Formats: sequence, structure tokens, C-alpha cells
Amino acid sequence: MSDSRRAIADYWDAAAPGFDDEPDHGLRAAGTREAWGRRVRGWLPTRTVDVLDVGCGTGSLAELVATGGHRVAGVDLAPRMVARARAKLAAAGVAGRFLVGDASAPPVREGSFDVLLCRHVIWTLPDPERALRAWVRLLRPGGRLVLVEGRWRETAGQAEPYVAGAERLPWGGGVGAEELAAAVRPLVAELRVEPLSGDAALWGGPVDDERYAVVAGL
Repeated sequence: MSDSRRAIADYWDAAAPGFDDEPDHGLRAAGTREAWGRRVRGWLPTRTVDVLDVGCGTGSLAELVATGGHRVAGVDLAPRMVARARAKLAAAGVAGRFLVGDASAPPVREGSFDVLLCRHVIWTLPDPERALRAWVRLLRPGGRLVLVEGRWRETAGQAEPYVAGAERLPWGGGVGAEELAAAVRPLVAELRVEPLSGDAALWGGPVDDERYAVVAGL
């Protein structure tokens, strides 16, 4: 593992113990959990499908996917995040497969998933457009990308420092819906942007920054 990747893994490993304290991370409040559950159900097909959660963190969204009756796998660079995701789904009594790996190039076979789900990860990537192309190759014909993103780190105006060199990340301050949609559109057959900022239940309270989902089909 390169020094930069090790630094990123160490950063998220250190964040793992308190990660679920954020309302939209741990989904501990019933209202927040149900709000995300409604969104996830709306993003996924009604039939049982294979879903890859890229940058899965502690597995909260993966658990919602699995409890919805889908087959889920998760990938995260931080081993402690992966360990918590495995424990979370085991405690919930649902199945999930979790791997330690780079979100930019998940260690899974191409063409093996129906849906790729990614939340608040693309801002961390050194080459997000290359990652998008790699993600599309992981999908089967007719597959779907669900990218939950935004300029969410700008909310407080005093985000905690990220790893050294983060100031050079292309989308380090978050990415707006128009810019992300423009990057995704050449790779897919259809695309919609779903605004999320106005749904306070998702975030545990009102937010005043840009948050949205890009939902795109091959």
C-alpha cells in the first residue's frame, strides 16, 4: 500500500470508533433510519439484486440494503470500518460480504453487480472521473449507479483537516450536482438528480448546504 493510501486508511481507521455518532452515519434514531430506508428502497429495484456499497464505512446503508432483501457487498479502505460493518450486519441477522480495498478500484469482478451505491466518498478520490469509469464496468447490463454526494463538508465552514495533500483533490471540497452529473452522463443511458438537502430527517436536522443523489442507469 502506498504512503498516501496508508494515510487515508489510518485516518478512517481512527474515525471508526466515533463514526456512527453522526446521525446520518449510525442511523440510530428511528426517524433518520426510516428516512434513509425510504430513499434506499426508492433507489433499488423491487426485485432482489446484487448491490456493491463502495466506501461502505460501518455498513449502515449496507444493512438497509440487506434488510430490504438484497444481496450486498461492501468495500472500504479502512480495516476497522470493515470490521464494524461485518459486526453490524451480523448483529442484525442479515448477510453481507465486506472487503478491505480501494474505492477507486474495488477488488471485485467486472459485470458482477446490478447496483453500485456510494455515499460521501467521491470527494476523497484523487481521480474521481477514472473511478466513475471503473464503477460502471462493475455493473451488469441495465445496472444502476446511486451516488449520494454534495458540498457537505462546507456546512460548518471549519471541517476537520483531512490527510496531507487533500487540498489537491479535484473534488476535495465536495462536488455540486451539475458537475457530478456532467461527469456521469457520458457513461450512462439515463440520469436524474434527486435533491436531498430539504429532507432534514436524513441528516438528523436541517442543513443549508448542497446534498443530492445522482441516480443513473446503464
